[in-house]
Amino acid sequence: MARVAILMGSPNDHAVMEAAEKVLAQLGIECDVRVISAHRTPARLTRFLAEAEDLGIEVVICGAGGAAHLAGAAAAHTALPVLGVPIDSSPLNGWDALLATVQMPPGVPVATFGVGAWGAKNAGIFAAQIIAGNDPAVRKAIEQFREDQAAKVPERP
Repeated sequence: MARVAILMGSPNDHAVMEAAEKVLAQLGIECDVRVISAHRTPARLTRFLAEAEDLGIEVVICGAGGAAHLAGAAAAHTALPVLGVPIDSSPLNGWDALLATVQMPPGVPVATFGVGAWGAKNAGIFAAQIIAGNDPAVRKAIEQFREDQAAKVPERP
C-alpha cells in the first residue's frame, strides 16, 4: 500500500519528481504518483486529498513549477505533512516556484526543498524520515542509506 503521494502539476514534471520516487523505492516505501494541477484540475486535487488518508497516505510530496501553487493548495486541504519541490519550468529558472512554495501564510505550512531533482530526492528522504518515526523498518533503511552514502566518500582524493 502506498504511504507517500507524489503529486505533480504536469506530466513534464515527472522527470524531476522521479528522483523522489526512486529514493522512496530504495527505502522500501511505496508511493502513489499522480498528475494533479492546482489550477487546471482543482476538483481532482480536492477529491484525492479527501481520500488520501483512507488510502494509507502518510505524507504528500508536491512538485510544481511557475506559480507553483500545488503544495500550498494541498496543504490547505489536508492535515498530512506536505513537502514542496519547486521545479525549474519557467523563464525565471525556478525562482518563481521556489518563492511560491516557500512563502506560505502562517497556519498552512509546506516544508520546501531545493529546486529540481536534488530537492525531489531530499523530499523523498524527508518523507521517509517522517514515516520512520513510527516504523522501525523504515528507520533501519534510512540508517543503511546513510551508511552506504558515507561509504562512497573517500578519505583522500
